[in-house]
Amino acid sequence: MATADLLLHPVRMRILQALFDADPLTTAQLRARIPDIAPATMYRQIATLVEAGVLEVAEERRVRGTTERSYRVREEEAVVDPAARAAMSREDHLRAFTTFAASLMGDFDRYLAHENADPIADGVVYRQAAVWLSDDEFAVMIEEIEKAVVSRMGNTRDGRIRRVISLVAVPDEPSAGTGS
Repeated sequence: MATADLLLHPVRMRILQALFDADPLTTAQLRARIPDIAPATMYRQIATLVEAGVLEVAEERRVRGTTERSYRVREEEAVVDPAARAAMSREDHLRAFTTFAASLMGDFDRYLAHENADPIADGVVYRQAAVWLSDDEFAVMIEEIEKAVVSRMGNTRDGRIRRVISLVAVPDEPSAGTGS
C-alpha cells in the first residue's frame, strides 16, 4: 500500500483517477485526457507511480523505434495503508483533504468546460446530509456504500457512461471517546 504523500499529490491523483476502472492507457492517451499537465511532469509522475508499484505496465509495443507502454492501476496498492493514515498529523490530514477537495473542484470544472455539459441530464449529484449513527452503525453504512460502488466497478462499457464517485464522511464534532 502507498503513502498519503504518494497518492494525494495533485498530478498523481489525476493520473490515477484517469486510470481507475478504465482500460490501460498510454502516456499519450493520458495526456489527451488531462492535457493541462506538462509532458515532462506527466512522464515523471507516471515513473514515480510505477516505481512505487501503484501503476504497472499492462503492455509494451514498438512504435517508430521507441517502446510505447500502456499502464493500469494496481488497485490493491492504490490505497493509503491504515497504519500510515493513523500516523498522519492533523496538518497531514488537512493537506491531504485539501488536495482531494481541489481535485474534485478540478474534475467538476473540467466537466462544466465541455460544451455539451448538462448537469441535470447527466445526473450530476452533490449533496450533504447529516445522520445520527453509533460507531457500529457508521461502519455498516460505509461498508454498504463501498459494496454498492465496488460491485459496479467491473461493469462493461456497453452503453454506459463512466461516472466518478467520491465520498467524504466527516463528524460534526470530534468523538468524545465513548465509542458505540
